[in-house]
Amino acid sequence: MDNNQSLDPRVNRLKLNASGEGTIVQEGENWNTFEVFHQEKRGAHHEHVGSVHAPNAQMALIFAKEQFGRRKKCVNLWVVRSADILAFDAEDEDMFANNGEKTYRDASGFKVMEKINKFKKEAK
Repeated sequence: MDNNQSLDPRVNRLKLNASGEGTIVQEGENWNTFEVFHQEKRGAHHEHVGSVHAPNAQMALIFAKEQFGRRKKCVNLWVVRSADILAFDAEDEDMFANNGEKTYRDASGFKVMEKINKFKKEAK
């Protein structure tokens, strides 16, 4: 995706040409969309909670704190510019399929539950 292209309609309304030539966007003139990730307690995963619209990352963090840091317990926030998030196309999903011949790479390939239960019984 070209740096001047965005899926955000607020960015698209600038009508930037494909090459970006002849268009000058001043710092802060075009606000970006930032995705917000919230961590409820230390050691927990960050979860996507929404997005904010801000002129830069520092302001996005402040907006995210005001919008998402007050609602429930929060120990950390991440903000990431939406345009910086990359993803594979839906057509490429087959690259994530597991190889059936390599079950040793999958945790279900190990049969240790019997040993764990035996250890628990002996510990009691």
